[in-house]
Amino acid sequence: MATLSEVQALLGEPRFNWSDPAPWIELERELGIEFPADFHEIVDAYGSIEINEQLYLKHPARHLLHDLGTMIRRDLELWRDEDMVEFLPSPVGANPGELMPVATATTGEAVFLRVPDGPSSPWRVVVQEFDSPAWTLYEMTFSEWLLDYLKGRDVTLCARDRAPDGPFWEFLP
Repeated sequence: MATLSEVQALLGEPRFNWSDPAPWIELERELGIEFPADFHEIVDAYGSIEINEQLYLKHPARHLLHDLGTMIRRDLELWRDEDMVEFLPSPVGANPGELMPVATATTGEAVFLRVPDGPSSPWRVVVQEFDSPAWTLYEMTFSEWLLDYLKGRDVTLCARDRAPDGPFWEFLP
């Protein structure tokens, strides 16, 4: 698993640095899921941000204008619509093998975490290209996927054309 320090080395120092677990506990209780530690750590460090004017990550703190819980509830409703289910490899939700939406992109992609099949199974990343029926399963953790994205590797989203001078981020308003 990639570490927060590896992400920081490419993305720069975080300035959010959230330490209160209450928003995570509340959201996880509502959804019936416990998000992976690497996802928690990255989102707690950076907060609700836009990376490379493309990728949106959101924190679960409800006082934020752009919070993770609101995005997830909206996206679960969208992806459960009968016209949308055919665009994903499995249903959305918190059950084993289902997909939990965790990020979006200005370029039309949706990023999901695939809920592990069992307690010893790893979390994986699925990226869906909203403008087509294509999706890709990445056999890697969220932090590994994000690190590949920041390095400009092809993980469906691509940073090379959006960040030719290196990755950057800014807080969402």
